[in-house]
Amino acid sequence: MRYFSILLLLTAISFSGFSQSKDAILGQWVNPSGEAHIDIYKKGDKYFGKIVWLKNPKDEKGNVKLDAKNPDAALKTKPILGQEMLKNFVYEDGKWTDGKIYDAKSGKTYSCNITPVEMNKISIRGYIGVSLFGRSETWSRVK
Repeated sequence: MRYFSILLLLTAISFSGFSQSKDAILGQWVNPSGEAHIDIYKKGDKYFGKIVWLKNPKDEKGNVKLDAKNPDAALKTKPILGQEMLKNFVYEDGKWTDGKIYDAKSGKTYSCNITPVEMNKISIRGYIGVSLFGRSETWSRVK
């Protein structure tokens, strides 16, 4: 009985390490390629993310990288640095859902969910229609 109690206590402690508060996502994150840092912040009850650092903020000609593939002509001349790429996430059942993610490389916007993976790592899942059809990547918290 004593060993069972210790095992139960250790199991509870290990699961508590993965529990998240709704604001645990706040702060700066780096994508897997290390090309960008994204600052996730809160406006009201929703979560957003903005590109705050780029490894290469300028193109091969030395010009600031612009959002040239954006379908909105008015945004094509805006810099990628400072761009809001995550929008309108709500915290629900231990993850952030119902948001949108914008991919400046393709100029496309996808539905998106964010799930905690482990301490200081999150899974970003962009998809069209249902999340079964999409792509995931893991971001790490900037140290």
